Amino acid sequence: MPHILIVEDETIIRSALRRLLERNQYQVSEAGSVQEAQERYSIPGFDLIISDLRLPGAPGTELIKLAQGTPVLIMTSYASLRSAVDSMKMGAVDYIAKPFDHDEMLQAVARILKERQDARSTPSERPAASRGGDKAAAANADGEIGIIGSCPAMLELYSKIRKVSPTDSTVLIQGESGTGKELVARALHNLSRRAKAPLISVNCAAIPETLIESELFGHEKGAFTGATAGRAGLVEAADGGTLFLDEIGELPLEAQARLLRVLQEGEIRRVGSVQSQKVDVRLIAATHRDLKTLAKTGQFREDLYYRLHVISLKLPALRERGNDVLEIARSFLARQCTQMGRDSLRFATDAEQAIRHYNWPGNVRELENAIERAVILCESPDISADLLGIDIELDDLDEEDFNEVAVPSQANNTAHEPTEDLSLEDYFQHFVLEHQDHMTETELARKLGISRKCLWERRQRLGIPRRKSGAAAGP
Repeated sequence: MPHILIVEDETIIRSALRRLLERNQYQVSEAGSVQEAQERYSIPGFDLIISDLRLPGAPGTELIKLAQGTPVLIMTSYASLRSAVDSMKMGAVDYIAKPFDHDEMLQAVARILKERQDARSTPSERPAASRGGDKAAAANADGEIGIIGSCPAMLELYSKIRKVSPTDSTVLIQGESGTGKELVARALHNLSRRAKAPLISVNCAAIPETLIESELFGHEKGAFTGATAGRAGLVEAADGGTLFLDEIGELPLEAQARLLRVLQEGEIRRVGSVQSQKVDVRLIAATHRDLKTLAKTGQFREDLYYRLHVISLKLPALRERGNDVLEIARSFLARQCTQMGRDSLRFATDAEQAIRHYNWPGNVRELENAIERAVILCESPDISADLLGIDIELDDLDEEDFNEVAVPSQANNTAHEPTEDLSLEDYFQHFVLEHQDHMTETELARKLGISRKCLWERRQRLGIPRRKSGAAAGP
């Protein structure tokens, strides 16, 4: 059981973090200051130290020297973000902003501990992917990529990540909100030669427009009201590592011009400075917007778009990933049960059908939220579709009902009906192909017990074209 030290002077935060970690099978010790931690514990003996940046007495960064190689994760408020980046330059393994999301904290802890374990083990001790095993397992050997899914689109994405990661090429990740673009960026960084250097993640939509240039490129003393001292920016903090700019489509045009200089010349100029300085940064950008269209309408610099579009990775929406959605849902369910101390729950049949057929406009993020809500509200071992709280037409029948309507009882059809057990999708495909020549879409939908919209969606998913025969063109 990994042993973690929490150093935090706010009792409420320290206690809440301790409970979170202990619920997830970590051994936890705590202290309210660096001095108390020194007096009570042998600091290098821990597997991980999580410390607030601002503490009574010595700052949390003092623990980096005292830890003698033990990773230190720094916690900080957003207002102190640049100080946290400075702490990474001093040797902190990562930082996390307060108030932190529980999942974000657990993911960071698990990743840091795994990286430490991998660094300690020799190559012969590390588990190798089975050559004859599942392609997805091979793509994620040793957790290198860390993304769940084995649909063709994701397997192609894994292949591209492996090819692109060793290079310093700029990468543009495109995909809808909630599809996991930051996971792809982290995989690109972790598999690159820059893996031991910082990965600085910036959400361009979360920083006020008036501060974005100062945050990214730094400023000199007196550059603007309130600039009482010069500060390094996040681009400078990523020197030698990777800069991930999420929602880059929200970046103001003035900041875009400065970013273009970073890409073209490899140098930055702080706000208020006349001096430029060189930086070695690999840029990964992500957006859910169509940058090409924005460039044509003057909302995004065209020259920057082409600089970003060296390599483009398209992350499919959850509704395009087939049975991956169930695999991801089960993974979230297991994690939520562990975090909340619940006995193992499972999805009822109607819940699995709802998960599989819902469009998930919020993608993986919406799915995770729905499962968290269901685990909290569930009072039985089975999670029903109602508990998921998703907005879906209840026109998808369960398998028993579907088989009833999908296998016609007319004598003249019995010779063509399958004699072996088929899946729900097989029955649907068989019935539509057998009867679409002499039934309208309305009649087909009525016989199947579903809406015309659902019939059309299933045709699209299964690749069954609609025939334009005279018989099928009735009212």
